[in-house]
Amino acid sequence: MAIDFALILTLLTFGCGLLWGLDRFMLAPRRRAAGGTDKPNEVIDFFASLFPILAIILVLRSFVYEPFRIPSSSMMPTLLIGDFILVNKFAYGIRLPVTDTKILAVGRPERGDVVVFRYPGRNPSLPNDPPVGTDYVKRVVGLPGDTVVVQDNRIVLNGQPLAYTGGEVFVGRGPRAAVEMTGARRYMEELVPGRPHAILDDAPFFSPRGDGEFTVPAGHYFVMGDNRDASDDSRFWGFVPESHLAGRADVIWLNCSNWACTDSFDWRRMGDLIH
Repeated sequence: MAIDFALILTLLTFGCGLLWGLDRFMLAPRRRAAGGTDKPNEVIDFFASLFPILAIILVLRSFVYEPFRIPSSSMMPTLLIGDFILVNKFAYGIRLPVTDTKILAVGRPERGDVVVFRYPGRNPSLPNDPPVGTDYVKRVVGLPGDTVVVQDNRIVLNGQPLAYTGGEVFVGRGPRAAVEMTGARRYMEELVPGRPHAILDDAPFFSPRGDGEFTVPAGHYFVMGDNRDASDDSRFWGFVPESHLAGRADVIWLNCSNWACTDSFDWRRMGDLIH
């Protein structure tokens, strides 16, 4: 069962805010009226003091930037396992925490954006199907109304084949999932003319999959991983509703093996912009 951190943070902030208000507007005046001899309750004082900190974290996380950690190799070579990324929460509209209700329309995803979204679900009866709402990160390939044809991991968009260059052998490093991609070919793909991004293809021990023609319905997006042979994406479970978007991945702020950075640490990726 996935932990709803947004709900926990919101409840904690609300609870500490109630205690802060109780102390500020009721208990503190009583202490002053009594001559200031009564000490504040230590438990109430502790949680009330957390309120400003939690409120700032909640606002920043909900409306500005939210941190995510990359757990899989599906977006290699753009994103590696262990990358900690900052996701722009206002790029596609301001939403309330927990309910995800949009309160202000700001912008929409553009073709080529790397986005974080809540997994829309495929079939709960299938083995190993992630829970609906699991955080995914992929690249936007098709916008509403687009026709996307995928053949051997290459894309034809609205009747126009995308440009591909390169083809050098990729050498993976780090976790096992990354090392297993050694021998794949690294190509540059142009979803947007003049804005190439790297993909992996022709991976050893993998075979092309997910071929088909897809017409993106209104209010939805077609997304794919840059690691074409090792990505579970719209080719298999369908389109991402606009309401499931969490934000745009903008920058890598850290790379290490876990949240505590007790193992590997790669300072060279700190501050890398995500294209």
